[in-house]
Amino acid sequence: MIVNPIKRRPTRKIRVGSVYVGGDAPISIQSMTNTETCDVAATVAQIQRCAEAGADIMRVSVPSMEAAAAFGEIRKQVSVPLVADIHFDYKIALAVADAGADCLRINPGNIGSEAKIREVVAAAKYHDISMRIGVNAGSLEKDIQKKYGEPTGQALLESAMRHIDILDRLNYQEFKISVKASNVFLTMDAYRLLSQQIDNPLHLGVTEAGIYRTGSVKSAIALGGLLMEGIGDTMRISLAAEPEEEVKIGFDILKSLSLRSNGINFIACPSCSRQEFNVIAVMQALEERLEDIRTPMDVSVIGCKVNGPGEAKEADIGVVGAAPRSLVYRNGEKSHLIDTNQLVDEIETMVRQRVVELEEAKSKEIIRTSF
Repeated sequence: MIVNPIKRRPTRKIRVGSVYVGGDAPISIQSMTNTETCDVAATVAQIQRCAEAGADIMRVSVPSMEAAAAFGEIRKQVSVPLVADIHFDYKIALAVADAGADCLRINPGNIGSEAKIREVVAAAKYHDISMRIGVNAGSLEKDIQKKYGEPTGQALLESAMRHIDILDRLNYQEFKISVKASNVFLTMDAYRLLSQQIDNPLHLGVTEAGIYRTGSVKSAIALGGLLMEGIGDTMRISLAAEPEEEVKIGFDILKSLSLRSNGINFIACPSCSRQEFNVIAVMQALEERLEDIRTPMDVSVIGCKVNGPGEAKEADIGVVGAAPRSLVYRNGEKSHLIDTNQLVDEIETMVRQRVVELEEAKSKEIIRTSF
């Protein structure tokens, strides 16, 4: 077995509600609602869907005092930690802090005078909540834009350090920070530079990454590259898609790097003329049917005998395609033959049985170690 070679950058640990970020905490997955915040029912429903997909933290935009009041109602109805996204009006930040926000997403520099920022920090300290500084290549300060002419890694770093200096003066360190851009290379450059300057946790993301397919690819390249260098403590995949899809892609990136486990890791062949069944159709059906599974597990589905046995031996459940019956492996050992025309039903049954076995084993281990 190949050991994960990634060594994460040491960072201080902060808390977002019940979720820790940084230090030795798992890299958390975030998403953001796109409903009208004042529509409490729709926003709650969307948060619940993201939580079911595995989201650790959710962000909610709070552009007005009416939205702040709605945020308080939303907070009462969901259990996942909530980040309140605020710009310009410090009174909104104070209101959502009182309403139960677990984290305030602000840019100290656009909140106004230092007296106003001091009030926001005092509220965060009083309620024992964290902050996220969010630097974006598309909204850099005018003087920084003039100095650099265009967004650069150094420009994003200077903006970030400007905001950090404000919080340093106010003796507040419970924050994480992002330096996002829509360009892969600019994003990676900014995070690399910032990681050399501070030990606060970093929130990774490629902002405005695009539609589902292209945005997923850009995010995987940029965030995957940074994560492989040990950079990053929490992340959001910013897609022009439903927010629960952002969560799924985020976990796919972490699973591919063996940094998190969340549900099934499918190993499937790309299909070719050797395939003994329609691999694409089978995998699409399995992905849809088994979307609810959160227990970590490797499932290999290979359409022929060439690579099938090798992959099956490394999986919890493996299928080697053949007609009329395919060979099943369990935990690396040959198990039995199944009707190739019934693959989807049979694999789903085996996976759900395996979930029960793994959860029972986990429960027994917890009981054993508790004595």
